[in-house]
Amino acid sequence: MDKSRQQHLTRWLRQQRRFAGRWLRLNTLLGMVSALLIIAQSGLLASLLQALIIDQQPRETLTVSIVLLLLCFVLRALINYARELTGYRAGQAIRQALRQQVLDRLSALGPAWIQGKPAGSWATLLLEQIEEMQEYYARYLPQMTLAVLIPCCILLTIFPLNWTAGLILFATAPLIPLFMALVGMGAAEANRRNFLVLARLSGNFLDRLRGRETLRLFHRVEAEQQAVADATTDFRQRTMDVLRLAFLSSAVLEFFASLAIAVVAVYFGFSYLGELHFGDYGQGVTLFTGFLVLILAPEFFQPLRDLGAFYHAKAQAVGGADAIEAFMQATPDVVPQDGQQPFTADRAIALDADELRVCAPDGQVLCGPLTFTIAAGEQIALVGQSGAGKTALMNALLGFLPYQGSLKANGIELRDIRRSDWHQQLSWVGQNPQLPATTLRDNIVMNAAWNGERFATLLESCGINEFLPRLPRGIETQPGDGGNQLSVGQAQRVAVARALYKSSHFLLLDEPAASLDALSEHHVMLALNQAAARQTTLMITHQIDTLSRWQTLWVMEAGELVQQGNWQQLSQQPGAFSEMLKHRQQEIR
Repeated sequence: MDKSRQQHLTRWLRQQRRFAGRWLRLNTLLGMVSALLIIAQSGLLASLLQALIIDQQPRETLTVSIVLLLLCFVLRALINYARELTGYRAGQAIRQALRQQVLDRLSALGPAWIQGKPAGSWATLLLEQIEEMQEYYARYLPQMTLAVLIPCCILLTIFPLNWTAGLILFATAPLIPLFMALVGMGAAEANRRNFLVLARLSGNFLDRLRGRETLRLFHRVEAEQQAVADATTDFRQRTMDVLRLAFLSSAVLEFFASLAIAVVAVYFGFSYLGELHFGDYGQGVTLFTGFLVLILAPEFFQPLRDLGAFYHAKAQAVGGADAIEAFMQATPDVVPQDGQQPFTADRAIALDADELRVCAPDGQVLCGPLTFTIAAGEQIALVGQSGAGKTALMNALLGFLPYQGSLKANGIELRDIRRSDWHQQLSWVGQNPQLPATTLRDNIVMNAAWNGERFATLLESCGINEFLPRLPRGIETQPGDGGNQLSVGQAQRVAVARALYKSSHFLLLDEPAASLDALSEHHVMLALNQAAARQTTLMITHQIDTLSRWQTLWVMEAGELVQQGNWQQLSQQPGAFSEMLKHRQQEIR
């Protein structure tokens, strides 16, 4: 990572402070109060030693000073606890805000863009990389301010007592941030590489888990195990490189701090021996002055040492910010726009398309030009070979892909409609059923109003009652992670029931019977055929021999609609549909 990139990411990280400005300011204020207590504590301790050893004062006369000293210890402990709490709150607020930004961005881009990367990389971005910013905001950022203010306060205390000691501390202080910056540059680059490897490792590992059955089928288990082991070893070595740099940074800071404190101690030692006669403004070096300076000397370097100890947090944050900022800035040239016009419908939806071209997020045309009309309440089956553009058209209708030309719903341009309002009018069933809610009941009802009669009817018509008795808790059964407590056919029946339970005016079906057994396919298609008669419906399917009852058939080829008509018309005329039908009949034989 070049220097300009690091500086840009550092500025970006600081800009995020606005999400927790109050907590950060309070944390810095508490740090300053703690520093003033340290100075007061050191002064009280030095004055007690001066009184007891040099002035030979009775201990009874020093009760007030002893009580104040104990009070300083207690207050410092309480303030340190409050600093930890406010620092955590600051980091938490910023992490939540960053995750919200990423999630909002992913929501705006839509699933058609998200599926371009493995799920593991998104999980790493949202969890690991944002989590690594906690220490930066909780500790490093407030410490940057304290590393300037606290040494200044200590110098203001020391210089009136002994200018030589103050000058020694002032001259050696810049060495620490200088070497800290030199070591930190390498640490930031190592962290960036580490995050890239972690993202790739997470994505590859999750993909291998999902495809474990396929790997076992093709006898690739041992080879993939070795690949995961090699990748893990590489990641472990890179992590050790980061830790090595962190330890090196700490060692450098400790060396220069110890050297400066030793020089101060040597100066006072020779001053007490009468060998040095400067720096005390002609008043002589007292025990109070020497002891106070020697107590404050480590405290003078402590903020800088803490900053160095937390510098690895900055390196981690810069490494994590590289991917997050790049993602936030990597806006496709063409993205589906969320319009502002409200949209409601009290009847089936009609669609009109004129020279419609569906585009990928990067602007590449996926299909088109398409010109068509879907009448309100019409049922259309869309067929075509894989890659013909059917799914791209479906994603455009769902509002997940941008388009050129015109696509109107009830006379309103789709890109101008508020996406949340448009989705309220849609029901959708895909090839891979997703059951995110806790129970089967919740997965069907979701956010819709409860209607017991409609719910019971759908359980029967979708064939859910057929397998409910075999589940441990019936309709209250938890489907498990990814619906693993149900078969694919059972999960698809639940997904169909969910789509039909929702009061919608446009039903979109993307091969709802794909990968289903004969019984599940019968239940699913029967329920969908009944529902299609009550609303506008568009279904993508490859099972063209079962579409004789559908009103309209569309045939797509190379991104264009090449045929439109009913079953009888298309099956009798030469063209893509008749060829597909003949091929399907040969497969059945």
